[in-house]
Amino acid sequence: MANIQRVALVVLDALGAGAQADSAKYGDEGANTLKHVLEAGKPSIPNLSELGLLDTVGMGDEDEPPIGNYGTLQAKAAGKDTTTGHWEIAGLTLEEPFPTFPNGFPAELIEAFERESGMQVIGNRAASGTEIIEELGPEHLLTGKLIVYTSADSVFQIAAHEAIIPPMELWHICRIARRVCKGKYGVARVIARPFSGTPGAFVRTGNRRDFSVDPAGKTMLDVLSGEGYDVYGVGKIEDIFNHRSLTFSNHAAGNEECTDAIIEALKKPGWKGLLFANLVDTDSMYGHRRDVDGFARCLENFDQRLPEILRLLGDNGMLIITADHGCDPTYKGTDHTRERVPVLVWGLGLQEGVNLGDRASFADISATILEALGAKGRVDGESFYSEIKL
Repeated sequence: MANIQRVALVVLDALGAGAQADSAKYGDEGANTLKHVLEAGKPSIPNLSELGLLDTVGMGDEDEPPIGNYGTLQAKAAGKDTTTGHWEIAGLTLEEPFPTFPNGFPAELIEAFERESGMQVIGNRAASGTEIIEELGPEHLLTGKLIVYTSADSVFQIAAHEAIIPPMELWHICRIARRVCKGKYGVARVIARPFSGTPGAFVRTGNRRDFSVDPAGKTMLDVLSGEGYDVYGVGKIEDIFNHRSLTFSNHAAGNEECTDAIIEALKKPGWKGLLFANLVDTDSMYGHRRDVDGFARCLENFDQRLPEILRLLGDNGMLIITADHGCDPTYKGTDHTRERVPVLVWGLGLQEGVNLGDRASFADISATILEALGAKGRVDGESFYSEIKL
């Protein structure tokens, strides 16, 4: 019987750990989200440091080896978006990237969306979300037209003021867009971007929702739920996997609420399986907005909560901390960066200080979790459980 009964898998969104061999193809050579935030933002993160986070980018203290097991993972699938990264973490490696639209969406797609939704569109270009809302928000307030935009990721984003289009109505419109965006226009996610406020002071609200395509193959979540394990999603995990194979979900918004949800779940006795959480603020609030200090303080806030998570894991728990891509706030532009990601692993029943090296795929996480829990099914990736178990 496996000695691990439950695993908490926490994705610190966009915390890349350095460019990999193919990063130049994406224009991201030289990106290193974690290293550059450590150097420029100087966060105080003693708990993450003790687990080995600094060691993943060669900045650890040689005189004080970490108590956690640590390494890096390379992205194997093409792309640098949320869905691709999370699916690979879960053992599903895409062979073909999702379509992107750097010059905006084709007229036939916009016309089909306007026809099906009964709404008119403004924008339709790749843009920073906060910038396009400030630019087109006043016209939206006057006309009621939807602000549609994309980014370097495979996303169809729809922004609307909550006083003009209430969130539930915007979600319905996004479901229509999800039906329209198929085939060659099958973007990874349709995203509702509600905002509030007045011109010059618009603010995106916590009522964002993502409408993803269904996973294109078997994931770790499918294996675990199919074998009777608990699979608990926190934050936007339910959106990324289109609600598939989750036995319970808490769509908490923001890092504080998501961390509360992680702790709440760990306090519940008797469950066996996986808690899969995404902490999005490092990406959405600080990475895309190129706010190094905000990114650093965000890491500090999670670090302060980490001891409680470690205490609640118990004798048969395992914590894995990783990321899904980079978003280097010191780099050019406002988009994600193609990077390897850190992986930290800790548990009372595991070895300490094992250097896992630079591994070939994010999917090694899912292979390790399945082996650790004693699941029979397998997905992509090579398990490193044998390297860290006692």
